[in-house]
Amino acid sequence: MQHSSREQRLRSERMVFYAHDVAALNEALDGFLELSQARAAFVIDREGHLVTRRGDCADASLESVAALVAGSFAATRELARLLGETEFSTMVHQGRRDSIQVSLAGERALFAAVFDERTNLGLVRWHARESCERLAQLFQGMSERAVGGQEPGAALPSEFGKDAAAALDKLF
Repeated sequence: MQHSSREQRLRSERMVFYAHDVAALNEALDGFLELSQARAAFVIDREGHLVTRRGDCADASLESVAALVAGSFAATRELARLLGETEFSTMVHQGRRDSIQVSLAGERALFAAVFDERTNLGLVRWHARESCERLAQLFQGMSERAVGGQEPGAALPSEFGKDAAAALDKLF
């Protein structure tokens, strides 16, 4: 089945997540949390939509956090450009109680880790780097799948259009 150029453009610009994709992302986040002792971890698309989250993040408005993280990262990208860098791939905001590190994970997603005094920035940075590599691999697989077409098993049978038309004719 041929997709229109508009559909192909949308597939290349937007990431599509299936249940098994989110499960794989969650597994990577859980591993990060266990190793780093961070409080919470998020995957956010670069448009500011929360993809998934793990850990203790009950006291935050997650949609707002996701949007602000993406906006902050976009501003940091422009700052890097103005300073002659291609981009800054990681940024950290440190507070008295909680801190957050945001890293680029692949081409189109951000990985954010919220941590407190139970761990330290060095440990978070070390494990975040490994986690971002793992997430980038997962996103690459999703991207390759999207370019190739629909999710395996999701394609409609070739007779679907004919069968659907026949069913509609029976209704009228």
